[in-house]
This record gives sequence, C-alpha cells and structure tokens, in this order.
Amino acid sequence: MKAITKKELIGFEKDIVRMYLDKKIMSPVHLSGGNEDALIRIFKDVKKKDWVFSCHRSHYHALLKGISPRWLKKEILNNRSISINNKRHRFFSSAIVGGCLPIAIGAGLALKLKGVSDRVWVFVGDMAAETGTFQECVKYAGRNSLPVTFIIEDNGLSVDTPTAKAWGRERAKPRIIRYNYKRIYPHQGCGTWINF
Repeated sequence: MKAITKKELIGFEKDIVRMYLDKKIMSPVHLSGGNEDALIRIFKDVKKKDWVFSCHRSHYHALLKGISPRWLKKEILNNRSISINNKRHRFFSSAIVGGCLPIAIGAGLALKLKGVSDRVWVFVGDMAAETGTFQECVKYAGRNSLPVTFIIEDNGLSVDTPTAKAWGRERAKPRIIRYNYKRIYPHQGCGTWINF
C-alpha cells in the first residue's frame, strides 16, 4: 500500500469537518491538523507488524498505519471517531486520557517475552504526558527494556488551558519523542456549533 501524503491527510480531515457540519456525525470528533509533517516522519519508522496505540485524536495515526480511509470514515460515521480499533492493522485507540498506556505496556511486554522484533508506538497528548499513569508506564518500559516508544503530541494545551500553566514544565525523558504544533481545530468539533 502506498504511503498517505500530507495533502491526503489534510483532505481526509476536511471531509470529516464537512460531514460533521452536515450533521452526518452525531458524536464527538477530535480533529488533527498542523502536525502532519511530524507524524509522517515518525511513521517512516513504524513497521507493518508494529502495534500503534493512540488517543482520542487518532485519525492521522490510523491512516498513517495503513488503515483504509474508506473504512475509517465508516467507523467515524458510526460514532467511533474517538475509539478507532483495527486488529488487522494492529491499531488501538482510547478516548480515555492515558487509557491505552497500560495496554501498550502489556503489548510491549508480550512482544519482549515472545522475542520478536515488533515494536509498540504509543501516542499521547501533552496533558496525558503529565499524568501519573504516563510516568509509571515510562518507568516500567525503561526499567524492563520494553520495545515501546512514547510520542507526546504537544500543542501546548490541556483541553483549552495552556499545559505549562496547568501542569508546569519538565524536561523530556529518554525514549520520548515530543513535537510541538499549532492546532488548526478546537479541542472538540470544528469551531462551529451544531444543533442536532
């Protein structure tokens, strides 16, 4: 399967915005935007047999993992935008802040015990990265040499409050990728209120 392009990622989310505004999506949507280049670079290292654990904002991750845009749109239209899961593509997401972290650690431990070269990639926002669950999972993965890479998607906001103001700031730990981006869409929806 050919890799999805930045233009295709952006176009996909614009289609979701149109469907949301047309009231075809009757549930929360968390849109991606502004982070295409960073994600495309990261996903160059993600192999087909690797596992990807994502958060509520998972559309780009799913597409970059190779999930069909058609299948993904169907899931979103069926009100699963914030809980996309696809066993065939080894893709799991959770709408719970930090919810997939312990599951990703379990998958990493299983891969290590099997002695395979597959890896786990787990994506969290900058707010989830401040939680105790994240800190514990990073420690456990590091202390047990698990094949897990943590990616912090840092837009500087915890929902709509500046993360540094809400939580303070610390230096990144080893084996963590953090990138900054300016979001295009609000925390939820597309910036236009819809009455259903």
